[in-house]
Amino acid sequence: MTMRVDLPDETLAGVLAKAFGNRSFLIGFAITLLVAAVALLSFVWTPYDVTKLVIADKTQAPSPVHWFGTDHFGRDILSMIMVGARNSIAVALVAVGIGMGVGVPLGAFAAARGGIADEALMRVNDLVFAFPALLSAIMITAIFGPGAVNAIIAIGIFNIPVFARVARAGALAIWPREFILAARAAGKGMTEITVEHILPNIATLLLVQGTIQFALGILAEAGLSYVGLGAQPPMPSWGRMLFDAQTRMVTAPWMAIFPGMAIVVTVLGLNLLGDGIADILDPKSRRQR
Repeated sequence: MTMRVDLPDETLAGVLAKAFGNRSFLIGFAITLLVAAVALLSFVWTPYDVTKLVIADKTQAPSPVHWFGTDHFGRDILSMIMVGARNSIAVALVAVGIGMGVGVPLGAFAAARGGIADEALMRVNDLVFAFPALLSAIMITAIFGPGAVNAIIAIGIFNIPVFARVARAGALAIWPREFILAARAAGKGMTEITVEHILPNIATLLLVQGTIQFALGILAEAGLSYVGLGAQPPMPSWGRMLFDAQTRMVTAPWMAIFPGMAIVVTVLGLNLLGDGIADILDPKSRRQR
């Protein structure tokens, strides 16, 4: 039977009670839920068509007609932020999935095998980690061209060593435990122990790291779009909106204020959510606080 160390006496009701009593979790969850709802809504409705150019309405200030104003092509900024939200979330979500799907097995394997295998994997991990997402995106786009898919690949590659390090550190802390020794004495192999005992006990650690990397993925996507390596026009992107606004900060500051606020609020919500999850599910974190 799989043993859980992090939550030995927890029940679902107890976890929910702690969640509703945790301010960071509630605020972060509310912000994240709102951003996700806006992104989902953009699939079926936006106030205006984001691909339609209305030059006569360019750089209009916020008003009851255009709540967030319009850009230099007359496009509604609120509608562009809504569509940009789904693009940013999709890129960050898939990139984190790639990083977790590849990095966690590598880290768990390195911790289980140890020795030369562990050393070799970690040195390769360090080599990949030395290339930031932006540099990886430049190399990838130099070969395949700019686009959202290549941005996902670049951010995903950058996430792999992060999750590998976290999984390895968490697994190394679990392997010396008595119940792992008992499982080995019962004849279980390394793979079986890793799946049944190690991964469930580091799931909380990975979940918290996942929320952090998701927030960083939003920032990375915005940065790549800002330099033209992310989503390409006419598809809106928060980073691209900031790039278009940089020469109009005096005449049309709303072009930068609202997409910038969207990025800040989304990243803040995800960080608060991650802190709240850590407080709720990590007994060590609760004791320290």
